[in-house]
Amino acid sequence: MSDGVRPEVLVFDVNETLTDMSPLAARFTDVGLPGRLLPEWFAGVLRDGIALTLAGGRADFATVARDVLLIHLAQEKAGSGDHEAAAAYVLDALPELPVHPDVPDGVRALHAAGYRLVTLTNGSAETSRAVLRRAGLAECFETHLDVEGAGGRWKPAPAAYAYALRTAGVRADAAMLVAVHPWDIDGAARTGLRTAWLRRIPVPYPSARRPADLCADSVAELARQLGAG
Repeated sequence: MSDGVRPEVLVFDVNETLTDMSPLAARFTDVGLPGRLLPEWFAGVLRDGIALTLAGGRADFATVARDVLLIHLAQEKAGSGDHEAAAAYVLDALPELPVHPDVPDGVRALHAAGYRLVTLTNGSAETSRAVLRRAGLAECFETHLDVEGAGGRWKPAPAAYAYALRTAGVRADAAMLVAVHPWDIDGAARTGLRTAWLRRIPVPYPSARRPADLCADSVAELARQLGAG
């Protein structure tokens, strides 16, 4: 860190940051949807969940994810017509998704170096727990959080990050959010957390967002930057 003070707690986003969501494309194909719609579907889930938060509404990830899938299924006239079953089939795969290849070594290095690790997701804490258990990383994380504990306020709402800080029992400047999404980095930075952007795809960081304190291409590289690799 440029200020020489290392964070105590690393707060990891989950979907796309730790979890590789690309295998869901096969489930899309199974129900008659083009696999290429996966990024558009996920972006739509985030858009609608965040919009609900801004409007003062509330819905959990599974509900929003199902609704956006039903729209795609109707637009594509996909499958046999049992769109509810098709949506359930796709979403049932979420706890079975793998982590990115760099995640196990990076997470283990950070844990071994004494960093406290937690997850914070707009999705489900149970799904986070299942994914990381299957990856053999359960012992590295002290807790898994989702935004239901923040009153259903989806990230990047300040309440979501504040909930993680309260749960971890640390001040904002003692925590660092690790995420692949610049909007998440920006939201955490505006709440006072330090931030690390995982630049998994070689794209520029948006100039309108608050910049990340660190940038790494993988969790393993981030661990090395934090003196854990």
